[in-house]
Amino acid sequence: MRKMVINLLCLTICSAFFVVTAYAEGTSHDELSKRVSLIEAKIEKGIMPAKWAERISVSGLIEVEAGHTSTDPADGDGDDESDIAVSTVELGIEAKIIDHVSGNILFLYEDGEDIAVDEATITISGEDIVPLYLTAGEMYVPFGNFESHMISDPLTLEIAETREAAIQMGFERGGFYGSAFIFNGDADEVDEDDSHIDNFGANAGYSMESDAFNLDFGFSFINNLIDADGWEDVMDEEELALKAYAAGMGAHAIVNVGPVTFIAEYVTAMDDIEWIDEGDNLIVEGEVSAWNLEAGYDFAIGEKEAAVAVALQGTDEAHNRLPETRYLGTFVLGIVDNTTLAFEYFHDEYENDDEEDGFTAQLAIAF
Repeated sequence: MRKMVINLLCLTICSAFFVVTAYAEGTSHDELSKRVSLIEAKIEKGIMPAKWAERISVSGLIEVEAGHTSTDPADGDGDDESDIAVSTVELGIEAKIIDHVSGNILFLYEDGEDIAVDEATITISGEDIVPLYLTAGEMYVPFGNFESHMISDPLTLEIAETREAAIQMGFERGGFYGSAFIFNGDADEVDEDDSHIDNFGANAGYSMESDAFNLDFGFSFINNLIDADGWEDVMDEEELALKAYAAGMGAHAIVNVGPVTFIAEYVTAMDDIEWIDEGDNLIVEGEVSAWNLEAGYDFAIGEKEAAVAVALQGTDEAHNRLPETRYLGTFVLGIVDNTTLAFEYFHDEYENDDEEDGFTAQLAIAF
C-alpha cells in the first residue's frame, strides 16, 4: 500500500511537471510578460501577498511527562502505576492570505493516539472596518473557558470541551466579545433517524488589560452538553444512547493583579441526563456539573521565571466517572527561553469513597 502511494505521488508530480512545461512552451513571451505584469500589479495593490514567508507563521509545542499514580479503592487493594510518555505534540500553521482573510491548521499528537488535524479553520474578519468575524472549519466551539495553571486538564474541560466542524460568527469591540455557532453534533438523540445541523450555542463576555490589572469574565451556552468530547467514551464503554439533548451553560472569571492570578469556572447541564441502555431501559441521571477554583503566583528565582499555583476542583452527578473532589498543586520553572519544567501533585476523592494520588513531572518547549 505504501509503495503504491509513493508511486502515485511520483506520477502526479511528473504529470504536473510535464503539464507546466507544455503550457510554458505553448505560451508566447509576450503572453508570459503580460501575466507577470498582472501578478505584480496585484501584489502592489495588496490583492496577492508579496512575500509568503512574511504572511505565514509556524508554532509548536512538545510536552514530555513522567508520572506516578496510586489508587486506594474503598472495597479492595490499591495499585501503583508509573510511566514516561510524550503527552502532547502540536504543530500550528497560520497564514494571512490577504487582508481580512486568514487560515489556521493545527496538527495534534497525544500519547497513544494517531496524529490528527485538530483544527482547520478559515476566518474572514472585518478588522478595522467592522468589528465582526466569521470562522468556519474544524474548531473547539467557544463553550467554556478551561484556563488553568495545572498540568492536568480541569474537570470543567472533561465534561464540556467540544470539538466539531462548525460555523461561528462573532464580534469584538471595546473589550466586549461574543459569538454564536452551529454544527452537526456526534451525539444524536436515539429516536432521531437522520443527522442534521441542529446543534448551536453562544458566548459573551468582557475583558480588559492594564499595566497592573487584567480581567476576563464570560458566559456560554450550548444546546447539548453531551456532545462534548469526553462523553463519547462514556457512551461507548457503558453502551448508552442519548434519549434527549441536555442543554449546558458555563461561566468563568479570570482576574490578574500583579503577580497573582485567580481563576473561577463553573459548567453545568441545565437538564437531567437521560440515557437508553442496551435493554431499551430509560436511565435518568441528574444535572451533571463541574467547577474549578485556582490561585497562582508568579515570581523569580535568580533570573529564572517561576510560578506556583493551587486548585480545588469538583463535580456533581458525575457518578464516579470523574472525581467528586480534586486537590492540586503545581510548580513551574522557566529553565531557558521557551523551555519549562513543571511538577504537579493531585489527590482525587470519588463519590464511592475511592481515592487516587498522582505526581507528574513535565518538560515542555514552545516555539
